[in-house]
Amino acid sequence: MKKLLFTIILLGSYVISSAQNPPKVGDQLTIKTPNAHTFSYIKFPKPNILIKRGTVDRYKSVYENAVLIDAVETAKNGDTYVILKKKDGSKFFGYLSEVKANYNKALDAGEIATTK
Repeated sequence: MKKLLFTIILLGSYVISSAQNPPKVGDQLTIKTPNAHTFSYIKFPKPNILIKRGTVDRYKSVYENAVLIDAVETAKNGDTYVILKKKDGSKFFGYLSEVKANYNKALDAGEIATTK
């Protein structure tokens, strides 16, 4: 009985410690390589728009960029959206100062990662 109680306590503490913390303004994230050709949960412009503007035609310029959370928004359906800005102050693709991302889905998909 003691072993069962001890196991339940350890399992409960593991679940509590592994819960995701809500995003806060000023948290630092890193943009990772997406699994597909484009980002699904970070609202970057489509490649054809980038080509028309004469900037880069791929997303490689944003891989491994350090970004900061500038604002946090919660939608009516419960999704948490964050506004991301580059840590160094430069612009995404030379013209976007900020982008919007679905925080939980982008984190689960591996498009962004938290930095400690």
